[in-house]
Amino acid sequence: MGRELRPRKSRPSYAALLRLEGDEAGPSMSARELEEAEGDSESDFAPDIAVQSAAEDEDEDDADADELDEEDAPAKAESPTPVSRPATKRKPQEQTRNAKGKGKEVGTKFAIEPRPRATVQLAPGLSRPLNRQMYALPMPSSNHRHRAAPIFRRQGNVERLLSPPKLFSAPSVTSSPNFTAHPAVMNRLGKAWGFNVGPGPLWDLMEDRAWYKEAVCGTENEEWEGNRRPRVFFDLAMPVGMRLLTREEASAYLPSDVVTTEEGDLRPPPPVRCFFGPYGKQTKHEMNIFDTLRISEHIPGSKAHVFNAGAPVWGLDWCPIHADDRPHRSYKQYLAAAPFPSRSHSPDIGAKVSRPSYACIQIWSLSPPEDVEMVDATAAPPGDDDFDPGHMRCEMVLCVESGPAHELKWCPLPSHDSRKLGLLAGTFEDGSLSIYAVPDPDSTPANSDANQPKFVHISEPFLLIELEETSCMTLDWANSEIIAVGCTNGSIAVYNVGEAIRQGVRSNLLPIYYMSIHQSAIRGLSWVRVPPASTSGAPLTGEDPTVIASGGYDGLECLTDIRDPHGNVFNRTRGS
Repeated sequence: MGRELRPRKSRPSYAALLRLEGDEAGPSMSARELEEAEGDSESDFAPDIAVQSAAEDEDEDDADADELDEEDAPAKAESPTPVSRPATKRKPQEQTRNAKGKGKEVGTKFAIEPRPRATVQLAPGLSRPLNRQMYALPMPSSNHRHRAAPIFRRQGNVERLLSPPKLFSAPSVTSSPNFTAHPAVMNRLGKAWGFNVGPGPLWDLMEDRAWYKEAVCGTENEEWEGNRRPRVFFDLAMPVGMRLLTREEASAYLPSDVVTTEEGDLRPPPPVRCFFGPYGKQTKHEMNIFDTLRISEHIPGSKAHVFNAGAPVWGLDWCPIHADDRPHRSYKQYLAAAPFPSRSHSPDIGAKVSRPSYACIQIWSLSPPEDVEMVDATAAPPGDDDFDPGHMRCEMVLCVESGPAHELKWCPLPSHDSRKLGLLAGTFEDGSLSIYAVPDPDSTPANSDANQPKFVHISEPFLLIELEETSCMTLDWANSEIIAVGCTNGSIAVYNVGEAIRQGVRSNLLPIYYMSIHQSAIRGLSWVRVPPASTSGAPLTGEDPTVIASGGYDGLECLTDIRDPHGNVFNRTRGS
């Protein structure tokens, strides 16, 4: 007995959904009418609509004819009037096949040539445009800048620059209303800046948007930088155990060559050979460790400096100085740099080195010309050939035993006084987060050789933080009290170091938050310095920030709110 096939049934047509007018029931639109209403798919690989619809219509007609009985015959005859269409050329006697690939001949049909598409009226007041690619913003160009909208609108006045800042001089600022306080003004200025201004900074629109809970509020000059970024940890007790070393004693902490002498002593790192100057007029220079070079010697008007730390540098950060103390220091600026032990050193992520592991942190200074004590605002503008960009030199070398640093971050608020330059935090290869109280180079006794930096040995950090199950990889200060640490196991730890520093607690500090966010080591981490909001939406400016942005070796970029410790992934990058 042969196999009996299941009888075919007619398929329901969804074209009836397009008939929005009329409540009476009626036959559905044919597939050909539906394809004509829907328009072309705009794909080069789509089959010809006329051939496909004709084949499918014939297939459906055959299936419907098998199941129609005498009662359904009149209903079949009452088909709606076909949709009128423009006259088109027809090709007689052309055989077509089933569009589904069955190879069944459906009879003689007329192939209809393609015709221009038209906008279809789906419903009153609702139409589908011809162009499916719609852009909310105009295409960007090199002369358009889309300014990011601030997430924290600060109230009150702000300080703005009146002119480009000048090196070794006080900035020219004025107090003006804050344009970010009102959304309408912010949007209008953003459009004007984005579409009418070319590339480059607009100094008269520059303003400090950083927020710290320690800021002095409610005063007459609330917008002054000294109130926005006040001094913290003033007259802090310095740790004992600091002592000066000679160059020979400090050689074990400094970067060295990859080979040793015949006696087994460490060789100094080899000089770095570089060419400086404009193309076609370069000059070769050999720079040894602690050497500096002013680019203005080769390119007139340049304010750049080049210095050799002796080995690759992973940790680098500028030291904040309070606005009141800058004139007394002749606007000298300090930079902390942490080089590796040698140019061939390769850190093993997650592996802790045993202490003591000798390394150094170099404190470099950028100071005005020696014959000028203080440069005022009337100094020569940058770019003049006779403008002196100052001098850069290594003022001090901190000899530490925590291993080379992976990252360095000064306390973001000024923490200097007569004895110390500030508090410097870093993650080191011993797996720790260590905070050092850096002595002030001007108050440290000088060496016998004035051309050499001062070598200061620090046996123990001011504050030592360790986690038994992982190593600290990266860090960021939220303010002067809260620090977030990114670990090599993908976790984020948050510590309140303010009370520990004031009370002199040296170690065994427990985190206030510990969250597993990434699947591998966290390489970058930063606080989103925005105050939390109350239930009414008002910013709580006296509280600590709560949102942390992090990126790890797993390719994920996350935003984490410590009040709901679950990472929100907003980007994932796959790389080799």
